[in-house]
Amino acid sequence: MADTTAAGLANEIIARLRRHGRRAYLAGGCVRDLLLGREPQDYDVATDARPDYVVSLFPGARLVGAHFGVVIVRSDSAEVEVATFRSDHSYRDGRRPEAVDFETDPRQDVLRRDFTINGLLLDPETNQVLDFVGGREDLKAGLVRAIGDPEVRFGEDHLRMLRAIRFAARFGFEIEPETFAAIRRLHPKIAVISAERTRDELVRILTEGGARRGFELLDASGLLAVLLPEISAMKGVAQPPEFHPEGDVWIHTMMMLEGLRRPTETLALGVLLHDVGKPPTFRIADRIRFDEHPEVGARMAVDILTRLRFPGGTIRQVEALVANHLRFKDVHRMRESTLKRFIRKDRFEEHLELHRLDCAMSHRMLDNYEFTKRRFEEAPVEVLKPKPLVTGDDLIAAGYVPGPSFGVMLRAVEDAQLEGTLETKEGGLTLVRARFAPPDGRERQAGL
Repeated sequence: MADTTAAGLANEIIARLRRHGRRAYLAGGCVRDLLLGREPQDYDVATDARPDYVVSLFPGARLVGAHFGVVIVRSDSAEVEVATFRSDHSYRDGRRPEAVDFETDPRQDVLRRDFTINGLLLDPETNQVLDFVGGREDLKAGLVRAIGDPEVRFGEDHLRMLRAIRFAARFGFEIEPETFAAIRRLHPKIAVISAERTRDELVRILTEGGARRGFELLDASGLLAVLLPEISAMKGVAQPPEFHPEGDVWIHTMMMLEGLRRPTETLALGVLLHDVGKPPTFRIADRIRFDEHPEVGARMAVDILTRLRFPGGTIRQVEALVANHLRFKDVHRMRESTLKRFIRKDRFEEHLELHRLDCAMSHRMLDNYEFTKRRFEEAPVEVLKPKPLVTGDDLIAAGYVPGPSFGVMLRAVEDAQLEGTLETKEGGLTLVRARFAPPDGRERQAGL
């Protein structure tokens, strides 16, 4: 297989299957994307060949769903999923059919799929499109329409409700009225879907484009209140107009989502959750206030992301984004050491972008952003995180007994180093002697 791209591999798979008398087509999302003039993220092949026959034609191919007729074929770094035409029996768990029948008619395979725009087959040799469900017309009209009865489709796999919203958001399509009405009727069923599958769809809605529209559709469908009630609670929570002339917490957050352009997962989640602590901390005093909402929001973000089974690294970064998003207001007043510690945070560019969006979608004052961005870009790593002048071993050698005070001592030395007032180990030890009384006579005998 000379062409090592996924497209080339898919075409070679189809050609080889046809040389052996089998029917085979490009199927699903890749056909949709090609017809829309987009680069497909992956390529799938549908065929009348049974899984064992596919494996026999492609040494090294791997069965990943023999029961469902799915085989993975690889060549170098390219990977293509090859699935046997099938029809599905009843679904009892809201996710998978209890059994399938392998078919020879591609129409039967299409009729069990989710949406008309995903039900197209393409012959790559002739560019002929097989359309049994009106998918081409719906692509032209910009519609996400369930194949057949939408309640049946969503009853089979409840996650399809989220997928409908994801496709509408990503492509800027409308959801066909009967399809959307079915989502609204069936939305409570989304609660039975595993946290991992839900998580993955929500991340795609946030990062594939059209995040604001996606979350507005989640809200209108009722899905948001089931999956993320903490976000739904932002609606109607007023903000001080002198800082937020755009409106309530929900509107502000939606505007920030609209400003995202292919963001990282953690930045998108940080934007979504940065003000999640405002609804529970809302109070009116001299003006509307949200006391300690970054701290409250950070704890809530951890709870939400843990509930959705995000990995620990993602949770920690989003927690940091939420907890620190108001610190930019103090950057001009920070000590040099405090500022350097702030801008050396892991993936600080995400903190910067979150702050930029926060300002741009509210009061539009970007002075603090520009100042911090300049300092971040100008400071080399060795200035932000210099090699320690004094270590724990140095303190032990000087006679200090290891304990909690070591951290305080070492931080004091690093503060002075970051401030530019300390450049040598001897100076650091002198600072320790001056600020921290030795705990017993042993240290005095060691020369402190």
